[in-house]
Amino acid sequence: MTLLRVATYNIHKGVQGIGPRRRLEIHNLGHAVEQIDADVVCLQEVRKLHRREARHFARWPELPQAQFLAPEGYEAVYQTNAFTRYGEHGNALLSRWPVIDHQHEDMSDHRFEQRGLLHVEVQVQARAVHVIVVHLGLIPASRTRQVEQLKRFIAREVPARAPLLVAGDFNDWGVHIQRALSAINLVALEDQRSATYPARLPVVQLDHIYSRGLTPMRLEIPRGRIWWRMSDHLPLIAEFEL
Repeated sequence: MTLLRVATYNIHKGVQGIGPRRRLEIHNLGHAVEQIDADVVCLQEVRKLHRREARHFARWPELPQAQFLAPEGYEAVYQTNAFTRYGEHGNALLSRWPVIDHQHEDMSDHRFEQRGLLHVEVQVQARAVHVIVVHLGLIPASRTRQVEQLKRFIAREVPARAPLLVAGDFNDWGVHIQRALSAINLVALEDQRSATYPARLPVVQLDHIYSRGLTPMRLEIPRGRIWWRMSDHLPLIAEFEL
């Protein structure tokens, strides 16, 4: 039996707070990723660069955040979703297992929100496992169209019998997306205590890990002050039998 430990985490670009009181949390997030000890870590709101923040914070890392957060021995894959005035940010995947291939697809539904998906193929022992990292839009109609685009992408790019994980910030706490993805046999691992947002007092689950072709075993959400200080989301961790 091979146990695969997977996490998804919206890291809020490594900074918490607003205005002059904002604080840099990327170093704490690096320790958090090590503590999570997942084989695959799916990250959203990851900075590649931000010139203004780099000038403001004396300890701003020289490396892009995905590479900075990757524990020793992990491979980091990053793709930009959004270009802004001072830099760019997107989705990332950190893998303990070798990365076979990766690609990106633009999922922007309108000009006010730049969104995308990151598709990474990871070799877990002798098996190829497909992982898709998403960060869906804030508008319900946009999410509906993005989920349909996701389904088309999976049908086109992922072999029907290949193990598949879809993880990320879905910005949705209803059942519409669950029903849409269940139509292609993607099932979310969750329980009644799986709220991830807002981190300080979580009341809804915006973050999900869907699987197909793997056996879900356990769900875990770290809680406490140390976690809600680092991001507005809590990490979601799941274990699967491959």
